[in-house]
Amino acid sequence: MLILAVGTFVLGVDGFVLPGLLPHVATDLSVSLATAGQLTTAFAVAYAVGSPIIATATGRMDRRVVIGAGMFAFLAGMVLQAAGPSYAVVLAGRVVAGLGAAAFQANAFAVAGVLSRPDRRARSFAVIGAGSSLASVLGVPFGLLVGQWLGWRGAMWTIAALAAAAAVLAAAGLPSVTLPATSLRSRLAVLVDPRILILLVVSALVLAPLYLVSAYAAVVVGVSTSAGGAVLAALCVFGAGFFIGNRLVGRFADRFDSLTSLTAALAVAIGANVVLSVVQHWFVPTLAALFVLGLIGSFLFIPQADRVFVAGGDVAAVALSLNGAMAYVGTAVGATLGGVVLSAAGALWLAPAAAVLAAIVLGVTRLTAPERRTAAGRPEPADVPVEATGP
Repeated sequence: MLILAVGTFVLGVDGFVLPGLLPHVATDLSVSLATAGQLTTAFAVAYAVGSPIIATATGRMDRRVVIGAGMFAFLAGMVLQAAGPSYAVVLAGRVVAGLGAAAFQANAFAVAGVLSRPDRRARSFAVIGAGSSLASVLGVPFGLLVGQWLGWRGAMWTIAALAAAAAVLAAAGLPSVTLPATSLRSRLAVLVDPRILILLVVSALVLAPLYLVSAYAAVVVGVSTSAGGAVLAALCVFGAGFFIGNRLVGRFADRFDSLTSLTAALAVAIGANVVLSVVQHWFVPTLAALFVLGLIGSFLFIPQADRVFVAGGDVAAVALSLNGAMAYVGTAVGATLGGVVLSAAGALWLAPAAAVLAAIVLGVTRLTAPERRTAAGRPEPADVPVEATGP
Protein backbone atom coordinates (compact mmCIF):
# COMPACT_ATOMS: atom_id res chain seq x y z
CA MET A 1 0.00 0.00 0.00
CA LEU A 2 2.85 2.38 0.80
CA ILE A 3 4.22 1.97 -2.74
CA LEU A 4 0.87 3.06 -4.12
CA ALA A 5 0.82 5.99 -1.69
CA VAL A 6 4.17 7.13 -3.12
CA GLY A 7 2.59 7.24 -6.57
CA THR A 8 -0.42 9.24 -5.43
CA PHE A 9 1.97 11.63 -3.66
CA VAL A 10 3.75 12.29 -6.96
CA LEU A 11 0.45 12.87 -8.75
CA GLY A 12 -0.69 15.14 -5.94
CA VAL A 13 2.50 17.23 -6.02
CA ASP A 14 1.97 17.82 -9.74
CA GLY A 15 -1.61 18.91 -9.11
CA PHE A 16 -0.68 21.35 -6.35
CA VAL A 17 2.48 22.75 -7.95
CA LEU A 18 1.28 23.72 -11.43
CA PRO A 19 -1.39 26.28 -10.40
CA GLY A 20 1.22 28.26 -8.47
CA LEU A 21 3.56 28.28 -11.48
CA LEU A 22 1.05 29.34 -14.13
CA PRO A 23 2.27 32.97 -14.35
CA HIS A 24 5.81 31.70 -15.10
CA VAL A 25 4.48 29.15 -17.60
CA ALA A 26 2.44 31.83 -19.39
CA THR A 27 5.43 34.18 -19.66
CA ASP A 28 7.84 31.50 -20.87
CA LEU A 29 5.45 30.09 -23.49
CA SER A 30 4.21 33.53 -24.57
CA VAL A 31 0.54 32.81 -23.87
CA SER A 32 -2.05 34.50 -21.69
CA LEU A 33 -2.60 33.40 -18.11
CA ALA A 34 -6.07 32.14 -19.09
CA THR A 35 -4.54 30.02 -21.86
CA ALA A 36 -1.93 28.64 -19.50
CA GLY A 37 -4.74 27.74 -17.12
CA GLN A 38 -6.12 25.38 -19.77
CA LEU A 39 -3.17 23.09 -19.03
CA THR A 40 -4.96 22.16 -15.81
CA THR A 41 -8.21 21.68 -17.71
CA ALA A 42 -6.49 19.42 -20.27
CA PHE A 43 -5.17 17.16 -17.51
CA ALA A 44 -8.60 16.92 -15.87
CA VAL A 45 -10.40 16.16 -19.15
CA ALA A 46 -7.81 13.53 -20.13
CA TYR A 47 -8.21 11.89 -16.72
CA ALA A 48 -12.01 12.01 -16.79
CA VAL A 49 -12.33 10.65 -20.34
CA GLY A 50 -9.44 8.22 -20.25
CA SER A 51 -10.07 6.67 -16.84
CA PRO A 52 -13.14 4.53 -17.68
CA ILE A 53 -11.78 3.67 -21.13
CA ILE A 54 -8.48 2.44 -19.71
CA ALA A 55 -10.21 0.49 -16.94
CA THR A 56 -12.52 -1.20 -19.47
CA ALA A 57 -9.78 -2.00 -21.98
CA THR A 58 -7.38 -3.43 -19.39
CA GLY A 59 -9.92 -5.39 -17.36
CA ARG A 60 -8.15 -8.76 -17.76
CA MET A 61 -4.58 -7.49 -17.36
CA ASP A 62 -2.32 -7.82 -14.32
CA ARG A 63 -2.91 -4.69 -12.21
CA ARG A 64 0.83 -4.39 -11.56
CA VAL A 65 1.40 -3.97 -15.30
CA VAL A 66 -1.38 -1.39 -15.65
CA ILE A 67 -0.25 0.59 -12.59
CA GLY A 68 3.39 0.55 -13.67
CA ALA A 69 2.51 1.53 -17.24
CA GLY A 70 0.34 4.34 -15.91
CA MET A 71 3.19 5.85 -13.89
CA PHE A 72 5.60 5.50 -16.83
CA ALA A 73 3.03 7.31 -19.03
CA PHE A 74 2.76 10.05 -16.41
CA LEU A 75 6.58 10.26 -16.43
CA ALA A 76 6.58 10.64 -20.23
CA GLY A 77 4.02 13.42 -19.94
CA MET A 78 6.12 15.27 -17.37
CA VAL A 79 9.21 15.03 -19.63
CA LEU A 80 7.20 16.48 -22.51
CA GLN A 81 6.16 19.38 -20.30
CA ALA A 82 9.63 20.01 -18.90
CA ALA A 83 11.32 19.93 -22.33
CA GLY A 84 8.44 21.16 -24.50
CA PRO A 85 9.53 24.13 -26.67
CA SER A 86 6.00 25.31 -27.33
CA TYR A 87 2.59 25.54 -25.70
CA ALA A 88 1.24 22.79 -27.98
CA VAL A 89 3.91 20.32 -26.84
CA VAL A 90 3.41 21.20 -23.17
CA LEU A 91 -0.37 20.79 -23.64
CA ALA A 92 0.21 17.35 -25.19
CA GLY A 93 2.35 16.51 -22.19
CA ARG A 94 -0.51 17.40 -19.84
CA VAL A 95 -2.84 15.08 -21.78
CA VAL A 96 -0.35 12.18 -21.65
CA ALA A 97 0.23 12.79 -17.94
CA GLY A 98 -3.52 12.86 -17.32
CA LEU A 99 -3.97 9.50 -19.05
CA GLY A 100 -1.11 8.02 -17.03
CA ALA A 101 -2.57 9.34 -13.80
CA ALA A 102 -5.94 7.81 -14.73
CA ALA A 103 -4.36 4.38 -15.29
CA PHE A 104 -2.41 4.55 -12.04
CA GLN A 105 -4.84 6.03 -9.55
CA ALA A 106 -8.07 4.12 -10.24
CA ASN A 107 -6.21 0.80 -10.32
CA ALA A 108 -4.31 1.70 -7.14
CA PHE A 109 -7.61 1.98 -5.29
CA ALA A 110 -8.91 -1.21 -6.93
CA VAL A 111 -5.86 -3.19 -5.83
CA ALA A 112 -6.14 -1.80 -2.31
CA GLY A 113 -9.79 -2.81 -2.23
CA VAL A 114 -9.33 -6.41 -3.32
CA LEU A 115 -6.29 -7.02 -1.10
CA SER A 116 -7.97 -5.68 2.05
CA ARG A 117 -10.44 -7.29 4.41
CA PRO A 118 -13.86 -5.60 4.22
CA ASP A 119 -13.49 -4.27 7.77
CA ARG A 120 -10.19 -2.57 6.86
CA ARG A 121 -10.91 -1.46 3.30
CA ALA A 122 -11.50 2.21 4.09
CA ARG A 123 -8.20 2.30 5.99
CA SER A 124 -6.42 0.89 2.95
CA PHE A 125 -8.02 3.52 0.75
CA ALA A 126 -6.89 6.15 3.26
CA VAL A 127 -3.28 4.91 3.09
CA ILE A 128 -3.29 5.46 -0.66
CA GLY A 129 -5.04 8.78 -0.25
CA ALA A 130 -2.35 9.78 2.25
CA GLY A 131 -0.06 10.46 -0.71
CA SER A 132 -2.39 13.13 -2.06
CA SER A 133 -3.04 14.58 1.37
CA LEU A 134 0.68 14.84 2.09
CA ALA A 135 1.13 16.52 -1.29
CA SER A 136 -1.50 19.06 -0.27
CA VAL A 137 0.76 20.04 2.64
CA LEU A 138 4.08 19.97 0.78
CA GLY A 139 3.01 20.81 -2.77
CA VAL A 140 2.53 24.55 -2.32
CA PRO A 141 5.88 25.36 -0.61
CA PHE A 142 7.61 22.85 -2.91
CA GLY A 143 6.29 24.62 -5.98
CA LEU A 144 7.21 28.06 -4.70
CA LEU A 145 10.75 27.10 -3.69
CA VAL A 146 11.67 24.97 -6.70
CA GLY A 147 9.96 27.42 -9.04
CA GLN A 148 12.01 30.28 -7.59
CA TRP A 149 15.29 28.35 -7.71
CA LEU A 150 15.00 26.41 -10.96
CA GLY A 151 12.04 27.91 -12.81
CA TRP A 152 8.83 26.12 -13.73
CA ARG A 153 10.67 23.68 -16.02
CA GLY A 154 12.95 22.76 -13.14
CA ALA A 155 9.86 21.96 -11.07
CA MET A 156 8.54 19.73 -13.87
CA TRP A 157 11.91 17.92 -14.13
CA THR A 158 11.85 17.38 -10.38
CA ILE A 159 8.37 15.85 -10.56
CA ALA A 160 9.55 13.71 -13.49
CA ALA A 161 12.37 12.39 -11.30
CA LEU A 162 9.89 11.57 -8.53
CA ALA A 163 7.65 9.84 -11.10
CA ALA A 164 10.58 7.73 -12.32
CA ALA A 165 11.27 6.56 -8.78
CA ALA A 166 7.56 5.78 -8.24
CA ALA A 167 7.39 3.87 -11.54
CA VAL A 168 10.36 1.68 -10.58
CA LEU A 169 8.90 1.02 -7.13
CA ALA A 170 5.53 0.07 -8.63
CA ALA A 171 7.06 -2.27 -11.20
CA ALA A 172 9.42 -3.96 -8.72
CA GLY A 173 7.54 -3.87 -5.44
CA LEU A 174 3.87 -4.55 -6.18
CA PRO A 175 2.49 -8.09 -6.13
CA SER A 176 0.95 -9.51 -9.26
CA VAL A 177 -2.81 -8.97 -8.92
CA THR A 178 -5.42 -10.18 -11.39
CA LEU A 179 -8.99 -9.13 -10.80
CA PRO A 180 -11.82 -11.61 -11.47
CA ALA A 181 -12.31 -12.18 -15.18
CA THR A 182 -15.30 -10.31 -16.56
CA SER A 183 -16.58 -9.86 -20.07
CA LEU A 184 -16.35 -6.58 -21.93
CA ARG A 185 -20.14 -6.46 -21.84
CA SER A 186 -20.11 -6.73 -18.04
CA ARG A 187 -17.54 -3.95 -17.75
CA LEU A 188 -19.54 -1.69 -20.04
CA ALA A 189 -22.71 -2.50 -18.08
CA VAL A 190 -21.34 -0.35 -15.26
CA LEU A 191 -22.15 2.67 -17.42
CA VAL A 192 -25.88 1.91 -17.31
CA ASP A 193 -26.23 0.35 -13.85
CA PRO A 194 -28.71 2.64 -12.03
CA ARG A 195 -27.26 1.83 -8.61
CA ILE A 196 -23.74 2.82 -9.64
CA LEU A 197 -24.90 5.80 -11.67
CA ILE A 198 -26.68 7.20 -8.59
CA LEU A 199 -23.49 6.84 -6.58
CA LEU A 200 -21.47 8.51 -9.34
CA VAL A 201 -23.81 11.49 -9.31
CA VAL A 202 -23.09 11.83 -5.59
CA SER A 203 -19.36 11.48 -6.34
CA ALA A 204 -19.65 14.45 -8.67
CA LEU A 205 -21.38 16.50 -5.97
CA VAL A 206 -19.69 15.79 -2.65
CA LEU A 207 -16.48 17.71 -3.37
CA ALA A 208 -18.20 20.71 -4.96
CA PRO A 209 -18.94 22.59 -1.68
CA LEU A 210 -15.32 22.16 -0.57
CA TYR A 211 -13.81 23.49 -3.80
CA LEU A 212 -16.34 26.30 -4.04
CA VAL A 213 -14.38 27.85 -1.15
CA SER A 214 -10.88 26.32 -1.30
CA ALA A 215 -10.36 27.20 -4.97
CA TYR A 216 -10.64 30.85 -3.91
CA ALA A 217 -8.66 30.64 -0.67
CA ALA A 218 -6.67 33.74 -1.66
CA VAL A 219 -9.87 35.76 -1.96
CA VAL A 220 -11.31 34.33 1.25
CA VAL A 221 -8.31 35.31 3.40
CA GLY A 222 -8.00 38.60 1.53
CA VAL A 223 -11.11 39.82 3.34
CA SER A 224 -9.25 39.85 6.67
CA THR A 225 -5.67 40.64 5.67
CA SER A 226 -3.45 41.79 2.82
CA ALA A 227 -0.25 40.30 4.26
CA GLY A 228 1.99 38.73 1.66
CA GLY A 229 2.24 35.33 3.34
CA ALA A 230 -1.44 35.04 4.19
CA VAL A 231 -2.38 32.94 1.16
CA LEU A 232 0.52 30.53 1.68
CA ALA A 233 -0.44 30.21 5.36
CA ALA A 234 -4.07 29.55 4.45
CA LEU A 235 -3.19 26.86 1.90
CA CYS A 236 -0.76 25.17 4.29
CA VAL A 237 -3.35 25.18 7.09
CA PHE A 238 -5.96 23.75 4.73
CA GLY A 239 -3.47 21.10 3.57
CA ALA A 240 -2.51 20.21 7.13
CA GLY A 241 -6.18 19.69 7.96
CA PHE A 242 -6.56 17.51 4.87
CA PHE A 243 -3.59 15.37 5.90
CA ILE A 244 -4.82 14.90 9.46
CA GLY A 245 -8.29 14.04 8.18
CA ASN A 246 -6.77 11.38 5.97
CA ARG A 247 -5.17 9.76 8.98
CA LEU A 248 -8.56 9.61 10.73
CA VAL A 249 -11.02 8.75 7.98
CA GLY A 250 -10.06 5.11 7.46
CA ARG A 251 -10.72 4.00 11.03
CA PHE A 252 -13.86 6.12 11.26
CA ALA A 253 -15.35 4.74 8.04
CA ASP A 254 -14.46 1.14 8.90
CA ARG A 255 -16.13 1.51 12.29
CA PHE A 256 -19.26 3.49 11.43
CA ASP A 257 -19.71 2.57 7.71
CA SER A 258 -19.04 4.80 4.74
CA LEU A 259 -22.51 6.32 4.37
CA THR A 260 -22.51 7.50 7.99
CA SER A 261 -19.00 8.92 7.59
CA LEU A 262 -19.94 10.79 4.42
CA THR A 263 -23.14 12.29 5.78
CA ALA A 264 -21.36 13.35 8.99
CA ALA A 265 -18.69 15.06 6.91
CA LEU A 266 -21.29 16.94 4.87
CA ALA A 267 -22.97 18.08 8.11
CA VAL A 268 -19.62 19.37 9.39
CA ALA A 269 -19.05 21.11 6.04
CA ILE A 270 -22.34 22.97 6.50
CA GLY A 271 -21.35 24.08 9.99
CA ALA A 272 -17.79 25.06 9.04
CA ASN A 273 -18.99 27.19 6.15
CA VAL A 274 -21.60 28.88 8.34
CA VAL A 275 -18.86 29.69 10.86
CA LEU A 276 -16.55 30.92 8.08
CA SER A 277 -19.25 33.28 6.80
CA VAL A 278 -19.39 34.84 10.28
CA VAL A 279 -15.66 35.06 11.10
CA GLN A 280 -14.24 35.90 7.67
CA HIS A 281 -13.26 39.44 8.77
CA TRP A 282 -10.73 37.96 11.25
CA PHE A 283 -7.67 36.15 9.94
CA VAL A 284 -7.00 33.55 12.66
CA PRO A 285 -10.65 32.37 12.94
CA THR A 286 -10.71 32.18 9.13
CA LEU A 287 -7.66 29.90 9.24
CA ALA A 288 -9.41 27.74 11.84
CA ALA A 289 -12.46 27.36 9.61
CA LEU A 290 -10.25 26.49 6.61
CA PHE A 291 -8.46 23.89 8.74
CA VAL A 292 -11.81 22.20 9.52
CA LEU A 293 -12.77 22.26 5.84
CA GLY A 294 -9.44 20.63 4.99
CA LEU A 295 -9.96 18.09 7.78
CA ILE A 296 -13.20 16.82 6.25
CA GLY A 297 -11.80 16.74 2.71
CA SER A 298 -10.77 13.08 2.95
CA PHE A 299 -14.10 12.26 4.62
CA LEU A 300 -15.82 13.51 1.47
CA PHE A 301 -13.75 11.29 -0.84
CA ILE A 302 -12.56 8.06 0.84
CA PRO A 303 -15.99 6.85 2.10
CA GLN A 304 -17.54 7.63 -1.27
CA ALA A 305 -14.84 5.62 -3.04
CA ASP A 306 -15.58 2.72 -0.70
CA ARG A 307 -19.31 2.93 -1.50
CA VAL A 308 -18.58 2.82 -5.24
CA PHE A 309 -16.15 -0.08 -4.78
CA VAL A 310 -18.77 -2.16 -2.98
CA ALA A 311 -21.44 -1.38 -5.58
CA GLY A 312 -19.05 -2.20 -8.43
CA GLY A 313 -18.62 -5.85 -7.44
CA ASP A 314 -16.37 -7.74 -9.85
CA VAL A 315 -16.05 -4.67 -12.11
CA ALA A 316 -14.92 -2.45 -9.25
CA ALA A 317 -11.90 -1.18 -11.21
CA VAL A 318 -14.19 0.34 -13.86
CA ALA A 319 -16.50 1.75 -11.20
CA LEU A 320 -13.58 3.33 -9.33
CA SER A 321 -12.20 4.83 -12.54
CA LEU A 322 -15.57 6.50 -13.12
CA ASN A 323 -15.57 7.64 -9.49
CA GLY A 324 -12.18 9.30 -10.00
CA ALA A 325 -13.48 11.03 -13.11
CA MET A 326 -16.52 12.28 -11.21
CA ALA A 327 -14.27 13.65 -8.47
CA TYR A 328 -12.63 15.85 -11.10
CA VAL A 329 -16.07 16.88 -12.30
CA GLY A 330 -17.00 17.82 -8.73
CA THR A 331 -13.93 19.97 -8.25
CA ALA A 332 -14.62 21.72 -11.56
CA VAL A 333 -18.28 22.29 -10.63
CA GLY A 334 -17.32 23.72 -7.25
CA ALA A 335 -14.69 26.05 -8.72
CA THR A 336 -17.08 27.18 -11.44
CA LEU A 337 -19.90 27.90 -9.00
CA GLY A 338 -17.44 29.75 -6.78
CA GLY A 339 -16.44 31.93 -9.72
CA VAL A 340 -20.08 32.74 -10.42
CA VAL A 341 -20.75 33.62 -6.77
CA LEU A 342 -17.57 35.70 -6.57
CA SER A 343 -18.43 37.67 -9.70
CA ALA A 344 -22.08 38.17 -8.79
CA ALA A 345 -21.98 38.74 -5.03
CA GLY A 346 -18.39 38.99 -3.78
CA ALA A 347 -16.05 37.03 -1.51
CA LEU A 348 -18.30 37.21 1.56
CA TRP A 349 -20.91 35.04 -0.15
CA LEU A 350 -18.62 32.12 -1.01
CA ALA A 351 -18.97 30.41 2.39
CA PRO A 352 -22.79 30.85 2.62
CA ALA A 353 -23.16 29.47 -0.90
CA ALA A 354 -20.98 26.49 0.02
CA ALA A 355 -23.10 25.86 3.12
CA VAL A 356 -26.28 25.83 1.03
CA LEU A 357 -24.71 23.55 -1.57
CA ALA A 358 -23.46 21.15 1.13
CA ALA A 359 -27.00 20.97 2.57
CA ILE A 360 -28.37 20.11 -0.87
CA VAL A 361 -25.71 17.44 -1.42
CA LEU A 362 -26.43 15.98 2.03
CA GLY A 363 -30.11 15.65 1.15
CA VAL A 364 -29.34 14.03 -2.21
CA THR A 365 -26.86 11.63 -0.60
CA ARG A 366 -29.32 10.42 2.02
CA LEU A 367 -32.32 10.20 -0.30
CA THR A 368 -30.53 8.24 -3.02
CA ALA A 369 -28.37 5.95 -0.84
CA PRO A 370 -28.53 2.40 -2.26
CA GLU A 371 -27.46 1.05 1.14
CA ARG A 372 -30.85 2.00 2.53
CA ARG A 373 -32.71 -0.19 0.08
CA THR A 374 -33.53 -3.83 0.68
CA ALA A 375 -32.79 -4.99 -2.86
CA ALA A 376 -29.83 -7.35 -3.00
CA GLY A 377 -26.68 -5.89 -4.51
CA ARG A 378 -23.54 -7.39 -5.94
CA PRO A 379 -21.16 -9.24 -3.61
CA GLU A 380 -18.28 -7.27 -2.24
CA PRO A 381 -15.14 -7.68 -4.33
CA ALA A 382 -13.21 -8.66 -1.22
CA ASP A 383 -15.31 -11.87 -1.19
CA VAL A 384 -14.36 -12.72 -4.79
CA PRO A 385 -11.22 -14.81 -5.36
CA VAL A 386 -8.29 -12.69 -6.48
CA GLU A 387 -5.01 -14.01 -7.80
CA ALA A 388 -2.09 -12.34 -6.05
CA THR A 389 1.51 -13.46 -6.18
CA GLY A 390 4.81 -11.86 -5.31
CA PRO A 391 6.68 -9.75 -7.85
